[in-house]
Amino acid sequence: MSARRPWLVPLAPLYGAVVTTKRKLYRWGWLKQNRLPAPVVSIGSVSAGGAGKTPFVAMLAEVLHRKGYSVSILTRGYGRTSELTERVEPYDDPEWHGDEPVLLAQRSTAPVFAGADRYEAGLLAEKVEPGEGRTAVHLLDDGFQHLRLARNVDIVLLTLEDTKDMLLPAGNLREPIRTVAEADVVVVRDEEAAALKDVLDSLREKGHRFATWTIRRTLNLHEDVESPLPTMPLAFCGIARPDNFTKMLTSSRYEPAKTVAFADHHPYTESDVAQLIEDAKRIGANGFVTTEKDAVKISPEMRRQLEYIGRLVVAQLRVELVGEKEALTQLVTMVGGLDRRKNRA
Repeated sequence: MSARRPWLVPLAPLYGAVVTTKRKLYRWGWLKQNRLPAPVVSIGSVSAGGAGKTPFVAMLAEVLHRKGYSVSILTRGYGRTSELTERVEPYDDPEWHGDEPVLLAQRSTAPVFAGADRYEAGLLAEKVEPGEGRTAVHLLDDGFQHLRLARNVDIVLLTLEDTKDMLLPAGNLREPIRTVAEADVVVVRDEEAAALKDVLDSLREKGHRFATWTIRRTLNLHEDVESPLPTMPLAFCGIARPDNFTKMLTSSRYEPAKTVAFADHHPYTESDVAQLIEDAKRIGANGFVTTEKDAVKISPEMRRQLEYIGRLVVAQLRVELVGEKEALTQLVTMVGGLDRRKNRA
C-alpha cells in the first residue's frame, strides 16, 4: 500500500482501531442510532473523496423516482458555512450549503436536504415532501461512516485506488477495506471490475454476502455547433483525485494542455481566476475545462473573466448501471422489503 504522508504511517493502526471499535459499538447497540420513519439507502465509500459518490447518488435518485418512489437526498455538505438544517435549491450559494449539495440539487429532481445531523434533515424532508402517495425513500449521501443514522440498505463504492491506499492520516482511507464487506451492495467501475474481482472474492470467502454492481462512467463535454470546444484547453479542478479527471478527459479524446489542481472542495477567488488566466496565456490555451463540482463555485463574473481567453467547458460525469435491469430488481427487492426489515448500522 502507498502512503501519501509516510511520516504519519505509525498513526494509521491507531486510527484503524478507533474506527473499527466505533463501528462495533454501533453494531452491538452500545451507541444510539436514530431511525427515520421512511427507509434509508446509504451511499458511501471507504475513501476520503474521489470515489464518485455524487454522480452515483444523482443517478440512483432518478432511477428510484422512475420506479415510483418519492426520493429525498440527505447530505452533510462538506465545508458549508451554514449551521442550519435546510433544503438546498439548485442555484443556492455553494459556500453556504457546500458544493456537492448544490450540485446534487442541480443534477437531480429529488429534493436535497443538508445538515450536520442527517436525522434532522430526514425529518425535515418528510415534513415538507409528503410524496403524494408514493413510497418515501431517503438517499443518505456519503453515509457509510455516518452510523448515527440507521440505514436499511448500505451501498459502497469501491475503487482500485482504494485497495492500494492506506488508512488516515497516512493515506486517504477512512476505514479498512474489510469493512466494505458489511455493505449490501458493492459498486465497482467497469474498467476496474476484473482487477477488483480477487478482492471481492476474498471478502466473500470469509462468509460475507453482498451484491456487486458495475457502473460505466462517461464525460459529457456539452459540445454544440455554435460554441465549439477549445482546441487547447487549460483544465482545472478542486477534487480529491485530480489525476482521474485528466485521465477521463484524455480517454474522451479531449486532452488538456495543462491541468491545474486545487485542494478538494477549494473555494475559488478572484486571485485564482487571475492565476488561471495568466497560466492560460503562458501556454497558449484558448479556453478552459473543469468539473461540475468546481463550476458551481465559479461566479458569473469569474466566468466572464475566464471567457476572455475562451469558452469554459463544464465536463459532466455521467454514471449508468451495467446490467441495470438486474441491479434494479435487486434494489427494488431490498427497498420493497424495508418495512419488514429492521434498520441496522
